[in-house]
Amino acid sequence: MKASNKLNLKTLGITIFVLIVLNVLGSLFFHRFDLTKDKRYTLSPTTLQIIKQVQNPLSIKIYMEGELPADFRRLQQETKQLLEEFQAYNNNIVFEFVNPMENEDESMDFAKSLFQKGLTPINITVDDKGKQSQAMVFPWAIAVYNNKEVNIPLLKNRMGASTTEKVMGSIQHLEYSITDAISKITKTKSKKIAIIKGNGELKETHIAKMLMQIHESYLIGPFTLDSVAKNPNGTLRELKKYDLAIIAKPTDKFSDEEKEVLDQFIMNGGKTLWLIDQVAADMDSLYNDAGATLAYPRDLNLNDMFFKYGFRINPDLVKDEQASAIKLAIGEQGSATQYQEFKWRFAPEVFPTSKHPIVKNLGGIKFDFANQIDTLKNGIKKTVLLQSSQYSKTVGTPTEINLGMVEEKTTPEDYLNKGNIPLAVLLEGSFHSVFENRVLPFKDNSFTASGKPNKMIVVADGDIARNQIDKNGLPVELGYDQRTGKLYDNKDFIMNAINYLLDDTGLINIRSKDLELPLLDREKVYQNYTTTQFITIGVPILILIIFGLVFTFVRKRKYSTIHVNKKM
Repeated sequence: MKASNKLNLKTLGITIFVLIVLNVLGSLFFHRFDLTKDKRYTLSPTTLQIIKQVQNPLSIKIYMEGELPADFRRLQQETKQLLEEFQAYNNNIVFEFVNPMENEDESMDFAKSLFQKGLTPINITVDDKGKQSQAMVFPWAIAVYNNKEVNIPLLKNRMGASTTEKVMGSIQHLEYSITDAISKITKTKSKKIAIIKGNGELKETHIAKMLMQIHESYLIGPFTLDSVAKNPNGTLRELKKYDLAIIAKPTDKFSDEEKEVLDQFIMNGGKTLWLIDQVAADMDSLYNDAGATLAYPRDLNLNDMFFKYGFRINPDLVKDEQASAIKLAIGEQGSATQYQEFKWRFAPEVFPTSKHPIVKNLGGIKFDFANQIDTLKNGIKKTVLLQSSQYSKTVGTPTEINLGMVEEKTTPEDYLNKGNIPLAVLLEGSFHSVFENRVLPFKDNSFTASGKPNKMIVVADGDIARNQIDKNGLPVELGYDQRTGKLYDNKDFIMNAINYLLDDTGLINIRSKDLELPLLDREKVYQNYTTTQFITIGVPILILIIFGLVFTFVRKRKYSTIHVNKKM
């Protein structure tokens, strides 16, 4: 056998051996390489932990298939690539893309069935080089696991954002949306949330959407403090079985016995979400013949308790130039009433500036008749989560509020050194009881004067968790303002706050993950459309042709030289 043939066989044998070794090592050790700068396809530890808990087949149907606008094709592609990552770590996760408009005869019935499941389509205007057309897209998915089903919203709505900006924001939250859905249908609920009742809190119809959202991840139950009068110790024992208490806009005074129950719940590690209105003022009370109402301080008998914990809610109202709008009748044209939008300064539109995971990457959050929060020095760590804009100030109460205030003229000087008013604060540390060194309202043998490390969130507006009611008496989405048609991020803020208080911080950290998503300048693309096509399509083809010609030329020259040498 010639030496050259022996060398070729040896090289072939080594190559086969190396391939076998690599395959064996690949079957023993699993690793995926993410070469993107922002590690876009590197799943977070929380996501990996959740998908590893999927023990049975989990099916995900994504209703984004067929002819899609360019922005949604990117969302489709990013969703597919992310789900492939999920599938790579757990082959129990299977997915498919479905075109809801594939069959023209049945498309409307199918779209109607999706709508009834809560999958709302969006109609968008597609602009293709100046040509506009309408398209209906279902940016949703449905996950099914052990006969349980959950909807996955793939498009995050943002006020005032273009379709492109909405899609980019949605890609930012894609891992969170899918992981959160998988967590909801695979995780066994264990933590319990008490919705405190008995002191004029918001009715269930007004917090229905918040309760529905909470119920997807936690056990919830109404907890009335009325039984404190007869059996305070028994009430405290029952409340201690819960992990978190939500107090949503109480309007009646708390008795000292009720305060002791809440205080000892906190001292024993119970988390609290306080949604407090320290001033009696409501939009509904403005819609009367006079168009006015009196805003006055509300005494809840909680001031000493709050002061001990390290904060104070002032009985004043925040006026903000960065505010949501209201529609008011300005006259009639024929038989039709004419309406106009005005800025309503008592409804601040707050955009988070804090980088805390609870509020990071959230959009606008709507307040109504909010109050100012003062933080006090007492060794408790305070983090301002939400604050008014720099062009805001407080108005003392009692004071008259009337709809004519929409015509007030203001200047930046009116708000000099008055803005950035805290509206939501996170407190963390070991709280001291308000009844420390005081006579107890009722005897409690397990009374604790100083609590274990704990945390609470206080929001100086109960309406932040209040959903509006439509004409049919049904609750609308939390954060949706029927007067303006805008959707705010109130729901996401509330859920982030609850998750953080209950130490479910992993999902919050996924939400606050930063991705770099560069956008093309559409105008430049249109102006240089032919050049762009040549660069993106023609140049690669041209390079391949040149490479092929060079390779063919070199190969012919090499083998023709060998043939000549052999003849010689």
